[in-house]
Amino acid sequence: MSLINDMLRRKPVETLQGDAARGGSGLRRVLGLWQLTAIGLGGIIGVGIFVLTGTVAATQAGPAVLLSFIIAGIASAAAALCYAEFAGLIPVTGSAYTYGYAVLGEFAGWIIGWDLLLEYALIAAVVAVGWSGYMQALLDAAGIPLPVWARGAWGSAPGCVVNLPAVAISVLITALLAIRMEWGARFNTLIVGIKIAGAALIVIAGAAYVKPERWHPFMPFGMHGVVTGAAVVFFAVFGYDMLTTAAEESRNPQRDLPRAVLLSLGIAMILYIAICLVLTGIVPYTTLDNAAPVANAFLRIGLPWAMIVISLASVCGITSVIFANLLAGARIGFSLGRDGLLPGWFAAVHPRWRTPHRSTFLLGGVTAVAAGMFPLDELAKLVNIGVLGAFIIICSAVAVLRWRQPELHRPFRTPLVPLVPLIGVGFSCWLIWGLPWITYVRFGIWLVLGCVLYMSYGRRHSRLALGTAG
Repeated sequence: MSLINDMLRRKPVETLQGDAARGGSGLRRVLGLWQLTAIGLGGIIGVGIFVLTGTVAATQAGPAVLLSFIIAGIASAAAALCYAEFAGLIPVTGSAYTYGYAVLGEFAGWIIGWDLLLEYALIAAVVAVGWSGYMQALLDAAGIPLPVWARGAWGSAPGCVVNLPAVAISVLITALLAIRMEWGARFNTLIVGIKIAGAALIVIAGAAYVKPERWHPFMPFGMHGVVTGAAVVFFAVFGYDMLTTAAEESRNPQRDLPRAVLLSLGIAMILYIAICLVLTGIVPYTTLDNAAPVANAFLRIGLPWAMIVISLASVCGITSVIFANLLAGARIGFSLGRDGLLPGWFAAVHPRWRTPHRSTFLLGGVTAVAAGMFPLDELAKLVNIGVLGAFIIICSAVAVLRWRQPELHRPFRTPLVPLVPLIGVGFSCWLIWGLPWITYVRFGIWLVLGCVLYMSYGRRHSRLALGTAG
């Protein structure tokens, strides 16, 4: 019974709101609405447009990759509305981890946080591999190709040893995030603007070359392929949750966080749908399975200038996805350390930089190793299941808290509760069902490790267990 009570103990919402109002975390409040929206767009738009659109079309969905994004987008929209409610209600660093802790209890919060530590690091690694593909395309076009050993992970191609560009960008973004948050935010806003311009160029330049007959057969791999594709691309449409991890660095979190969540997802979905139609309409979908499918597609239709411009925009844009994921993961680690579920070492704030530098460097190191040593497809399959699990818990938590404490002031209210949360839960379960079985095995191993760590350390050292919360 004592174990069950420990697992169910909760951080009161009122206490979290008081902590947010008082401040005192040591982090700088430097982010406005558009900087937060840029972090969300930085997390959403990137590898999904510039890499996975082509890969999923070629191997799983065909031209129906459009449907894969729509299915993933519906699930993501339902979850986004739930995130928006929590972001206004509990404007505290930690995002899904903190929301789960407050509503469903310590163990549920820990599991979400533990999952997201892995997910954010691996998503950043996936994106770094995609970034490397576009950077190598640019270097090849400039006549300065990298040596074979530095072009990819061991086993990804003959002679490859390490993906050196992926390692390099992971290290550079980690350093930028650790040293000064406002510098990183300004840099991110700039490159997100370049990325949006690049996405618009894809649609405008490619529209004249679309041949509708390339959309037939529309669903060559059947509906199961569409669902599997939706599960794989799902992490490309949920980056808005990353901006909520920066709540304690937002100038007006209760107003700006909900707005930024909905703005970033809405803008991103419009661009995703348009680009799916254009990309599968200008070249056969079977030719899109490569590390830089958009750039190579424009090269195939005789527009090398567009390939170069898109590659430049892709390199800039994909950089912002790495930024958003490393930012989010580091702040999850910071929150877990602050709450005592991980050692307090993780929650240290640098006295001069005022960033969670230890969590940032550790997560960046894991990302660099994963990006340099593992192929893109193996990383992409693992990153989704944990985030889908977090979505299930967050959507459930909105309905539970609405029933348990209806009187709480909510700056943003999820509409049609419990219908919208149930849609989010249902679609997330459906997408989990579409993942390969090996993903369950790998995720299960990570969960077992998390349970062991909680039972051996977190359960006894959490601030709630020690009576020091609040």
